[in-house]
Amino acid sequence: MAININSGMSTALQVIEALGIVAFASSGFIEARRKEMDLIGVFTVAFITAFGGGTLRDILLDRRPLFWVQHQEYTLLIFALALVVLPLSHYLRSSSAERAINFADALGLGLFSAAGTSIAQEMQMPIFICVMMGVITAIFGGVLRDVICNEIPLVFRRGQLYATCAFIGSWVYLILNLANVHQTIALISSILATTILRLLAVRFDLKLPA
Repeated sequence: MAININSGMSTALQVIEALGIVAFASSGFIEARRKEMDLIGVFTVAFITAFGGGTLRDILLDRRPLFWVQHQEYTLLIFALALVVLPLSHYLRSSSAERAINFADALGLGLFSAAGTSIAQEMQMPIFICVMMGVITAIFGGVLRDVICNEIPLVFRRGQLYATCAFIGSWVYLILNLANVHQTIALISSILATTILRLLAVRFDLKLPA
């Protein structure tokens, strides 16, 4: 797989990135509607949630153009989803909205941590930097979402495991990749590890020790 801007990403990685955008945008949609924002607010929160982590990753890795600038269809997808989701969002009760946010956030965490780690590795970054790029890609959009929605970001609360899940999932990808496991299998394993660990953390209130 080549990460060179001219040759583009592998199909598997591009699909994962697109799914991560939809997952994180969905959590942004739900949170923005809980705050009773209008269409512009909903789109803005979803946009920042979906692209915040990947944008910071690309800036730190000096990767140009930014991934959402290179693929304008990602932005158009979020705008189209905002138009569809907004009229239907009032059907969400607060309890179901909380569950929906948790699931979308966990899935986005898994998808983006795997994608960020893979991109950094293909750019021949040191191993620990690859892991940090995976974590940054996974968590920073959610941090911006929570700040804009006047919430303490999940990653800064002493709550259930969050960034730790992305950290572990990123290592899963790297270990499998270094063991010459096929990239698609390594990506899927990383996504599942992060997503499942995050959902278990929410379900069983798993936390790091004080």
